[in-house]
Amino acid sequence: MAHDHPHSPEPLSMNRAFLAGILLNTGFLLVEVFYGLRSHSLSLVADAAHNFGDVLGLALAWLAAWLVVRQATARRTYGYRRAGILAALVNGMLLLAATGGILWEALRRFWHPEPAQGMTMIVVAAIGTAINLGSALFFLKGSHGDLNVRGAFLHLMADAGVSLGVVAAGVGLLLTGWNWLDPAISLVVGVVVLVGAWPLFKSALDLVLDAVPAHVDPDIVRDFLLASPGVGGLHDLHVWALSTTSTALSVHLVVDPGTDAFRLVAELAHEIEDRFQIDHATLQAETAEQQDCCPLQTPSHDHPAAE
Repeated sequence: MAHDHPHSPEPLSMNRAFLAGILLNTGFLLVEVFYGLRSHSLSLVADAAHNFGDVLGLALAWLAAWLVVRQATARRTYGYRRAGILAALVNGMLLLAATGGILWEALRRFWHPEPAQGMTMIVVAAIGTAINLGSALFFLKGSHGDLNVRGAFLHLMADAGVSLGVVAAGVGLLLTGWNWLDPAISLVVGVVVLVGAWPLFKSALDLVLDAVPAHVDPDIVRDFLLASPGVGGLHDLHVWALSTTSTALSVHLVVDPGTDAFRLVAELAHEIEDRFQIDHATLQAETAEQQDCCPLQTPSHDHPAAE
């Protein structure tokens, strides 16, 4: 049996990004609540509530990023890597909940339109748009490789979209006096946020349930292993996420007689990392006589020879 898991680079340090995002958005939501109450603009107060949920989401994501790099212990042998997955799931849930609140409020306002001060909406929401876009840029680079950071990035982009919708509503109110523009734009923004939030939530839920990460095709991995010289069959192939940036694999390989099992598993572990970005591979070699407990998958003549 061999374990090959050359540790991937430490997750991108996002401490400054999280701190800046939390401070900027906390300061802005306080300003938004103040002017929302002062101008009797419910849309600004609702947007502030949405921002408050995202500040909590950023705090959870920052906590998870800190836990991920903590050292493993004798009892927590993988450390706290999965904290990032849990934080991504909570962020997805918060984003969906906030979107539901936006849609509900938008529908309510169609039946009970309320007058608002358009210029105040425009100025405050424009500031919010700039702050959220600027904060999102802090997370842009890390969002490509870490689901947790991606969740923070989407939160901030969603906030920017909501604030921009409030700006548009304010302009429309000034030009036309149509109070229904506020809920109409809020409804559109809510649908856009929902479309972006659902994939994040689904991806995080899949990782919590130990589903195969999206970047790995388990059939291709199985075919590659079965086509490798010296492999006569396999069983118990599992691929799952250790964290939002690390993937693990375990498998039992039935080796052909006369095969150098130690060399085989070492070479395959490196191939698995190079081909599939699976950085923690555990392969157990056994003979056909030892395999008597599980359904065995064997090579077919259709499998191409391994390179």
